[in-house]
Amino acid sequence: MTQRYDLLLTGGDVIDVGGGNMGRLDVAVANGRIAAVGADLPGQAGTVADVTGKVVTPGLIDLHTHVYPGAGYWGIDPDPVAWYSGVTTWVDAGSAGAYSLAGLRAFAATRQVRVRILVNIAAPGLAARTGESRDLANCDVDLAVDAIRTNRDVVRGVKVRIDAETVGGNGVEPLRRGIAAADACGVPVMVHIGTSPPPLDEVLRLLRPGDIVTHCASGFAEALGPAAAEAYARGVLFDIGHGSGGFAFDVLERQLAAGLRPHTISTDLHARSLFGPAFDLPATMAKLLAVGLAPADVIAAATVHPARALGLDAGTLAVGAPADIAVFAVQPGPFEVVDAHRQPRQAPVRLVNEATYVSGRRIPPRLPAPPPPWIPLTGAQQDALARRERDVRALLGTPLVGLDGLAEQFPRS
Repeated sequence: MTQRYDLLLTGGDVIDVGGGNMGRLDVAVANGRIAAVGADLPGQAGTVADVTGKVVTPGLIDLHTHVYPGAGYWGIDPDPVAWYSGVTTWVDAGSAGAYSLAGLRAFAATRQVRVRILVNIAAPGLAARTGESRDLANCDVDLAVDAIRTNRDVVRGVKVRIDAETVGGNGVEPLRRGIAAADACGVPVMVHIGTSPPPLDEVLRLLRPGDIVTHCASGFAEALGPAAAEAYARGVLFDIGHGSGGFAFDVLERQLAAGLRPHTISTDLHARSLFGPAFDLPATMAKLLAVGLAPADVIAAATVHPARALGLDAGTLAVGAPADIAVFAVQPGPFEVVDAHRQPRQAPVRLVNEATYVSGRRIPPRLPAPPPPWIPLTGAQQDALARRERDVRALLGTPLVGLDGLAEQFPRS
């Protein structure tokens, strides 16, 4: 019997480190899952897409984002970014705490992408720009444990922000409470590091194997030296978490020289970093290519590695996996890329997304919302947004086709 598929991608260069599928291969989808991967797959499909010359990867996983718009300072809608970036799984890192988790969950259920959640140890979450852990009454372990257990299908860990602004005089106590809640539920902690106090070494020494340090290459909290090496050796995961101020090329280069290669690449995409310097996950991945990481390693750090870090059913094109797929063109460079401190480097290539599929369905285009009024933008960013609006208006305001492209839909008799 002839095999029938819903979708067949033919002739692409597959890079699927987690599933062990590498090379010029076809990818077949049936019933929302990967049905087959192989060279010249036989069978018929409802939709056949020739992706010869393109790179095909599992849908990307962004381990650190903020995707709860309208509920605080930082949130964005993931769908208008997902369709052009290849990110099919978005991990919201602490936008909601116990007080607001139900709202984030309800919002996430309406998105076309998959959203998983790291619940903030501070029950209010990120309603404000910062300061959520200055009042230790917000950091209620029992309340966090109940929120995790009640929502275990979507909650994958605990988020704690540790920097001088966020914790005030409370030092690492919010982190101790976050770890206690995570211990009770068998999930990891992601800790944001930044300006001290408390000292970074004190933060790192508390972390367990499988916990995650995001902003690992921050210029404000340089994860280098004995405490960083000891944490790395015992299995603490280093995550990029680019954001607006969490990534410095010079710090990353010293970490790489010390053997501290990041395990995962994430954007910390939010209402400020969306407009630069992070932009999106492929743009952030290009910055890791610029410091010499191999393309397959960079893709693994945005697919299978974050999937394993949080136990996600994602990040691979193995048969039976959800059919979350990204198709990219590879544009040769060099391209200038810039970190959070305006330090430039040259990326040899960049990945430009051409199609993004969730459960085998292609995500349609969506226009992004304008930035909220509290987001600071440079004059150049404001001009670029205005230019983009004019370009979109002109594109959509022009009739799609002329006479030769039309048919008489209701002929006169």
